[in-house]
Amino acid sequence: MISQRPPVGRGNGRISHHNEVRAVDELRRGYLFGIAAYGLWGLFPLYWPLLRPSGPVEILAHRVVWSLAVVAVLLTIQRNWSWISALLRRPRTLLGIVATAALISVNWGMYIYGVNTDRVVETSLGYFINPLVAVLLGVFVLSERLRRAQWLALGVGAVAVAVLTLDYGRPPWIALGLACSFGLYGLAKKTLGLPAAEGLLVESAVLTVPALAYLGWLHANGDGSFGQVSVGHTLLMILSGFVTAVPLLFFAGSANRIPLSALGILQYLAPVLQFAIGVGIYREEMPAARLAGFTLVWLALLVFTWDAVHHARRRQRWGTSEPTAPDSAASASAGRIAEPNLEGSST
Repeated sequence: MISQRPPVGRGNGRISHHNEVRAVDELRRGYLFGIAAYGLWGLFPLYWPLLRPSGPVEILAHRVVWSLAVVAVLLTIQRNWSWISALLRRPRTLLGIVATAALISVNWGMYIYGVNTDRVVETSLGYFINPLVAVLLGVFVLSERLRRAQWLALGVGAVAVAVLTLDYGRPPWIALGLACSFGLYGLAKKTLGLPAAEGLLVESAVLTVPALAYLGWLHANGDGSFGQVSVGHTLLMILSGFVTAVPLLFFAGSANRIPLSALGILQYLAPVLQFAIGVGIYREEMPAARLAGFTLVWLALLVFTWDAVHHARRRQRWGTSEPTAPDSAASASAGRIAEPNLEGSST
């Protein structure tokens, strides 16, 4: 009896359909991870004030220490420590990590200070203008050329900062400090190539020694608040490690699954939520001049995002593959830094 073979191509068709369904599921999961990451970062202004009466520097020190502990436990569960020996043989990378650790500590500290001194709206401005700062770094540091729409977005953004300076009666230092420190952080991190969890672990390890020294000095002088306020306050302080690590891991899962252009649009979810919390919940002032400045910022971002999406579509149309999404929560776009800043939020 001769066995009958199935028609050629039927099995391949099933495999192709299965792969398509799997790709759609992965894409959907990537968007959910991205929304979760930026949504959690956007809710940070609700968390840091809960740590009062601790000062910003004490909160920062605890964030560093508990982040190290959380990520170390995570990597131990994953049995993912083999990369350390290779890292120790790269002195330039270690030096770069010291630089990125210093930059992220400045960024974290400024954000905590801004939120806990009732300047949530200004901190949101920092992350709105962050993509524009990334563009400037691409021009002045990497000698990149900008398209006309990008120059237009930069011009509108500069006018917005001028309007906000007049409204505040001073330059928006917190916003500019957040945007510049995070832009420089992304530029430095671009060359390191460490995944999200590993990068956070090493940076936290670099910062843990001065953090522990500061906390020891603080408690020796009777000024430390850890364990002195309430059980709830102590637990919330410990939770800062989870608060830092969880959205970072969500971001890594998203960046590996969705296009850079989509991730670039999702990044605005965090400052939008921060702005809404500042105005809607904390009732921070929003006079007409300040609103006009923010409107100009949003216009600049609209032009910038439209140009980036349009350019990505043109690249695909001409058969140029889109850069692979970064798996590091703080690495800039693998291609040109002048595209939307796709780093993990540093709040």
